[in-house]
Amino acid sequence: MTVAEKKIDKSLLEAKKHPMDDLLRWDRLPHVWCSGCGLGSVLSCFIHAIANSGIPKEKFAIVSGIGCTGRASGYINLDVFHTTHGRAIPFAIGLKLANPKLNVIVFSGDGDLFAIGGNHIIHAARRNADITVICCNNFVYGMTGGQLAPTTPIDAWSSTSPYGNVEQSFNLCHLVYSAGANFVARWTSLDARRLQESMEQAIKNKGFSFIEALIPCPTTFGRRNNYENGLKMLEFFRDNTIIKNGIDPKDAEIRLGDKIVVGKFIDKPDQLTLDDRLARITKKSHE
Repeated sequence: MTVAEKKIDKSLLEAKKHPMDDLLRWDRLPHVWCSGCGLGSVLSCFIHAIANSGIPKEKFAIVSGIGCTGRASGYINLDVFHTTHGRAIPFAIGLKLANPKLNVIVFSGDGDLFAIGGNHIIHAARRNADITVICCNNFVYGMTGGQLAPTTPIDAWSSTSPYGNVEQSFNLCHLVYSAGANFVARWTSLDARRLQESMEQAIKNKGFSFIEALIPCPTTFGRRNNYENGLKMLEFFRDNTIIKNGIDPKDAEIRLGDKIVVGKFIDKPDQLTLDDRLARITKKSHE
């Protein structure tokens, strides 16, 4: 290839560059997520929200745990931490306390955050730690075989509930709000614009922000519950969700056969954060 041809080739590559190219690690792509999975859509919303925030890249730190959603940290071209199972929250709080100027975001799944990591997220919300948590809820343990999770709806089938789930599932939004979160929202991966908008608000919110993103999992949840492909579950989201902004999250429980309530439920930014309280103590100790 001549020098002129190399220049032409380089210019074509630059012309084809996507606006989000600098926020993705292209050497790690294509991704390993299943066909029809909603994680790609949520990740797309997330990197657009980061770009639209206007905050410099070096001011972000992304933390993920184990599971399908945890893979996202490997695809994001920012400072990222792929942590141990269930421990994304304490890692995130440690980063925030060490450098309060960072925008620390946890990007993980329902099993990682609310099963083995359940104790951590409750106390992070109680403290009103100034971090953002994005929880991708696919209703099962997707990576390890589709076992029953804390979010599996009653009567839903999983690999460990072959006759239907008999356990009451967590209402994630109600749980974190009752513990102390000051920003709470839920959207499906089909609600891309609303999901992205809530992410942008959560990133700039001061305090514990929580977004639940409901996503299709056709491989492990869908094929056992008559949603054997991603499109079928997206159609279910389209036909069976209702937006109710500002309601008490206790009224947003997810049940099979009922309308799924989505929306921005809580937005109360004028509350003292863990950072604020620590700053007060530090100031008093130096007086």
